Amino acid sequence: MAGKEIEKLIKAVAKLPALGTRSARRIVLQLLKKRDEQLLPLIAALQDVAQNIKTCETCGNFDTQSPCSICSSASRDGKTLCVVQDVADLWAMERVGFYKGKYHVLGGVLSALEGITPEDLNMENLPARIKDEQIEEVILALPATVDGQITTHYLLSRLKDMPVKITTLAQGIPVGAELDYMDDGTIQLALNSRKPL
Repeated sequence: MAGKEIEKLIKAVAKLPALGTRSARRIVLQLLKKRDEQLLPLIAALQDVAQNIKTCETCGNFDTQSPCSICSSASRDGKTLCVVQDVADLWAMERVGFYKGKYHVLGGVLSALEGITPEDLNMENLPARIKDEQIEEVILALPATVDGQITTHYLLSRLKDMPVKITTLAQGIPVGAELDYMDDGTIQLALNSRKPL
């Protein structure tokens, strides 16, 4: 039986997404076995992040400065704004390296089941930001889920009278996928989004 300090650490690790108590126990055991190589560097990295990382007051990204390095970069396209659900989506877009505009992180999507309303998300300042920064195109890069679609429709209604082009990411069958493995909704979406060759 582990001591109370270890059990406290296991409970803390188990609260992380996609981890349960069994996975947390294995992680904590590994950290304890490799204290100098893994546990102490992890502690130092966590302290560094806790002390130095800020939430960007402009877009909602995480960085050591606010505005973040993306918002303050002169090399980014300041006329295009990509609206994403979370910072993880921003990181995914940056990992691909194709998009060179700026971002707006909502911090979630609208959800009646979870009680998430527009007031709970980073939506209020979006119209003013579009106007102040003279944005010409807003890309709604939200998930292809029911809540993502509801959020997209809500934002469309909020932005419909603004002189800005509003686009969304193409959706459908991913490259390398086979129709036999796709769900009905994905196939239907791909058919509805078809384009001429």
